[in-house]
Amino acid sequence: MKIYFITGNVRKVGEAKLACEPAGIEIVQKQVEIDEIQSTNPNAISIDKAEKAYNLVNKPLVVTDSFWRIPALNGFPGAYMKDVANWFSSEDFLSIMEKKENRQIFFSENITYKDAETIKQFSQEYEGIMVTEPRGTGNSIENVAEFEGFTLGERREQGGYSHKPEDYVWNDFVKWIKQKQPD
Repeated sequence: MKIYFITGNVRKVGEAKLACEPAGIEIVQKQVEIDEIQSTNPNAISIDKAEKAYNLVNKPLVVTDSFWRIPALNGFPGAYMKDVANWFSSEDFLSIMEKKENRQIFFSENITYKDAETIKQFSQEYEGIMVTEPRGTGNSIENVAEFEGFTLGERREQGGYSHKPEDYVWNDFVKWIKQKQPD
């Protein structure tokens, strides 16, 4: 089985392959230009992106979106993390959180599958904390967002991805797609 993964993000492709390839699902990365809608509704963004990508590729595909929520900042940055991570340094995040008692951060990974008949979404949220000093390598948020004792930047330095492979939302996708299209 072959699924096209519409993304330019190497980390996301690696995570998808870790879950999908052992199940006999080939992940083929494809980059296409899609004008993403802006919304505070992550499901609306992901569905719109999957439909636009399907109109261009016309093959079974997945798109992913990450949403970040910091309760002490009223849910900021939400679906805008990609841009915010480019604008803010690790120190900017630390500065804005300096006097906040609640240091929780939530990361939601969302997968949307689309083929000619089906659109299906999968989502998993991870709870972490904002550390007080940057650790690791990567973009700004990856060095200050800690999940299960490690920042995402530290996981990258260790040769890993965002979370433990058994915790990936991709595992839910694999179970579903195998039921939908058994060998």
